[in-house]
Amino acid sequence: MSIVEAILLGIIQGATEFLPVSSSGHLVLIPASFRMTQPDLNAVAVAHLGTLLAVLMYFFKDLRSIATGTLSGIRTGQLMGTTEARLGWYIIAGSIPAATAGLTLADYFERVFNTPLIAAAFLLCTAALLILGERMRTGGKTLSDMSWGDAIIIGFFQMLALLPGISRSGSTIVGGLMRGLDRGVAARYSFLLGAPAIAGAGLTSLLDLAGSPDLGNKIASLFTTFAVSAIVGYACIHFLLQWLKKRSLVPFAVYCAAFGIIFIMTHVF
Repeated sequence: MSIVEAILLGIIQGATEFLPVSSSGHLVLIPASFRMTQPDLNAVAVAHLGTLLAVLMYFFKDLRSIATGTLSGIRTGQLMGTTEARLGWYIIAGSIPAATAGLTLADYFERVFNTPLIAAAFLLCTAALLILGERMRTGGKTLSDMSWGDAIIIGFFQMLALLPGISRSGSTIVGGLMRGLDRGVAARYSFLLGAPAIAGAGLTSLLDLAGSPDLGNKIASLFTTFAVSAIVGYACIHFLLQWLKKRSLVPFAVYCAAFGIIFIMTHVF
């Protein structure tokens, strides 16, 4: 992988992981659209680690408070005593559906990931989800108002993002809106919930990278991908949180629908 390709992969992963347009869909459709080779799993793993770093940096104080609150609740026997403690358990519970499906249906998801037309069709599903979410934009619940039901249902929405073309951030934001969360709160919880999922995706593939025979030849390009993904990801988290304060999800839905339709039409005809 050249440095230019490494930069491109970092930009794609960093932007589409957090903007509600599906990183997996873009990693499938962009190479297919431009007759490019699919990025290898090692590069994708490093790109995921870059976006993980972006989440950890942007939400460092939040994640530290959640971890501290959860551990404190365990020590004192007050597992749900504070908002931070509850969020810790909600994030764990919300991560279970995607983790379970990912482990039990890994072969199926790998086959689907290698089918660009399916990814394009699911990109249309993301567009429909975002339109649905926009129609539910009036919720006012905060993180302190969340319940176990909210956490589980949003977790199942995150599970949908195992399919290429379904946006993880988009689906979980819509899940939050359906449960009555404020728009900004839904986006914030989406990013917090995504940290374990992004970490799992990156660290699992990273085990293969450690045993790569030509790792030394890839260091420069992999580091470039990691750095670009982290920088772009951090910027896109901030952008989306600010965007949702005053603007709608419709432009992202239009983009997903247009990309999916154009790809399907050009592929079929």
